[in-house]
Amino acid sequence: MPVTGGRKDLTVITKNLFLQGIYPFAGAGLDKPVPIHSELLHYVPDGVINQTLYFRGGNSSPELITVVLMRDGVPMRYFPIGARGDVHVPLRVVEDIEGGSVIELYLVAPEGVAGAVVIDLGMVEH
Repeated sequence: MPVTGGRKDLTVITKNLFLQGIYPFAGAGLDKPVPIHSELLHYVPDGVINQTLYFRGGNSSPELITVVLMRDGVPMRYFPIGARGDVHVPLRVVEDIEGGSVIELYLVAPEGVAGAVVIDLGMVEH
């Protein structure tokens, strides 16, 4: 979607992106974040700025789990989701993620806990 500011010669192209789905999981331990699924990885193209806008999640298991937003392998945000619960987190402090970065969602759950996690991460790139 093109967005123009006050000047007609400046045009910014924005693109909405989503990492979404329902994924089964098996907990590996509270100190062992693991990737949820290869579909929940996004490479930010060079020359583009990415911003994460919100996270929605659901947890079918009987234990607390945490979804971890990773940037280049480093935790950026933690989203705890209660047992058989859900969460919606609008990100009020939006950070620029530079092109060339890798964004990925990991999961932390107690060892032996299994269930399904619902993921909806909304982002915009410009």
